[in-house]
Amino acid sequence: MKTIFKAITVGAALMTTVTACAVAQDDTIEFLAFGDSGYHLEYQKAKVHKNPVKTKEAYIAGFTEKYAEKNFPLDRLPPPPLEYSAAMGGYVMESGMTAVASGMKQYCTVEKCNFAVMLGDNIYPDGATLGTDGKDDATRFQDMFVEPFGDLGAAVKDFAIYVALGNHDWHTSREGALAQVDFMEKTRPFYMDGLFYTVKPPAGKGDVELFIVDTEVLLSSTTVYDARLDENGHPVSHTEVDDRDPWTVPATEAERNMAAWLEQSLKNSTAKWKFVIAHHPIWASAGSKFEQGKALAKLILPSMCKYADGYFVGHEHTLEVHTDNCQTALGTVAELPLPQILSGAASKQRPINPNFKAYQDKNNPQNEALWVQDMIYGFSHITLQGDMMTVKMMTTPNDGSYAPVEAFRHTFKRRSHLMSDKK
Repeated sequence: MKTIFKAITVGAALMTTVTACAVAQDDTIEFLAFGDSGYHLEYQKAKVHKNPVKTKEAYIAGFTEKYAEKNFPLDRLPPPPLEYSAAMGGYVMESGMTAVASGMKQYCTVEKCNFAVMLGDNIYPDGATLGTDGKDDATRFQDMFVEPFGDLGAAVKDFAIYVALGNHDWHTSREGALAQVDFMEKTRPFYMDGLFYTVKPPAGKGDVELFIVDTEVLLSSTTVYDARLDENGHPVSHTEVDDRDPWTVPATEAERNMAAWLEQSLKNSTAKWKFVIAHHPIWASAGSKFEQGKALAKLILPSMCKYADGYFVGHEHTLEVHTDNCQTALGTVAELPLPQILSGAASKQRPINPNFKAYQDKNNPQNEALWVQDMIYGFSHITLQGDMMTVKMMTTPNDGSYAPVEAFRHTFKRRSHLMSDKK
């Protein structure tokens, strides 16, 4: 039985809402990808508690001022989704955690979901704190992990959520980051095996291997400049370095060799499908993370261009599908480009800077932005069948329905064997 959809064409994207049950094909492997899920209304920055914003107008004024300082075109700045918090005594950014968790569960009743990948920034604002913020981490883990996602895939044999950490997960301390790792290692359906690891999900029967890397630690091993834009949305050259928390600097020989480990692991993998799972993107359209992307590309893009079938990330609170033709990384255009799936809208939203996006698209021909969407909550669903990967970008609209809506889909050919055959 095929899924029945109600379809609405919006621009170039096909919007579809699931309206009837389906029986997925047995020869497919299918999984979810979601990132930046850790924004919970009960866990706010200390300054929000100290100085609550009493009116929507005041919040929007502060929001606008922040983006004006970043040279964002204010005539293109959408209003943020707000919610009044009685506990805070003021307005805060709305959370999409419940909407996305519910949307994924609904979607997995009509489509196959063999496993999921969780793309970092699992805890806002400061990761596990070991109680330094007056909050108990056991309660925090319950609120941010178990309650929204603990029953995801409950009816699926061997279902697991394979987890990567993000920059916010490191904010308080190395001990805090490792406390989250320890929880994920011990609490199903979540899965971690250290800060970086490889795993073959059982549903793939050896054909799918995930390579989870900690890009916050990777970026702390190199120089990253602050991201700055001029009034036209063009990057500004300067020498001011992005501050890195000292506890994120690689602390072991294994951490210092993470990029080399990734390349060797990809090269030696016998899996048919090889996916790198991380937090920071190479390409994004909001204009606030591009220096991190440039630094990260130097570290891991060559190995992914040689041996990977896709790169799954979050960090920007948008939904985006990019490809990189690998010319900059390898010195020649790859036979097939490397897909990058950015799925960072599982609890927060962020506007895309249209001026920056136009500049990036024009001046980086190796990057093709196939689809971008801002100011929406959502997740991704991936289907592997034969040598094809179909990526569906799913949104959960701001109407409170939590109904999963397909906003975009694209099918990619498997590519890792093309370079592996040349080893």
